[in-house]
Amino acid sequence: MKKTVANAHEATRDIPDGAVLGIGGFGLCGIPENCISALVERGVKQLTCISNNAGVDDFGIGLMLQKRLVKKMISSYVGENKLFESLVLSGELQIELTPQGTLAEKLRAGGAGIPAFFTPTGVGTLIADGKETREFKGRKYILEHALTPDFSLVKAWRGDPMGNLVFRKTARNFNPMVAMAGRVTIVEVEELVPVGAIDPDQVHLPGIYVHRVFQGQNYQKRIEKRTVARPV
Repeated sequence: MKKTVANAHEATRDIPDGAVLGIGGFGLCGIPENCISALVERGVKQLTCISNNAGVDDFGIGLMLQKRLVKKMISSYVGENKLFESLVLSGELQIELTPQGTLAEKLRAGGAGIPAFFTPTGVGTLIADGKETREFKGRKYILEHALTPDFSLVKAWRGDPMGNLVFRKTARNFNPMVAMAGRVTIVEVEELVPVGAIDPDQVHLPGIYVHRVFQGQNYQKRIEKRTVARPV
């Protein structure tokens, strides 16, 4: 089965309006930049995006929000995007906030074929509203359902034509879980190497989870910096 494609446009060509997307990355690290740019250029809209965060105003999912391509976000941390905040408050964007560990497990469970699981995280909070609650050994748990996106967009450091992937340091973050959960998983890599060039013991995610892979380009190496005061 041929998995390599020429570029992001070819890789994302069949993502339709209204699709549910799983998007890897954490903060500014490990973002599938090329795939997001291709979707923005095509103007694919009414998307539901599952992602740890919503990017920043001019990068990552933030670019999709600028074009009003996203109707709903299923996320954990969204504090760095002012546009995101304004869209939610105005009712233009739906949001389903999920604890970070729960979000990771919902994706992992989806990839493992587990439809749902019980967790104590969120018990007694708004997170638990409308969810089944059970008690195990004297402790309350809520039922969370797995996530299986229509398409998963993933960024890796190195990959081969079979889809075997290696992630670089913290850029691994949510990418493996997102890749496992997707019905169709699309991967962009910084380095596309021949089959056999990756030591099997160094493979972080086997190609069984990957459907399309391509060599990305023009990556930005953004670094988050804390600002405690702005100059006057």
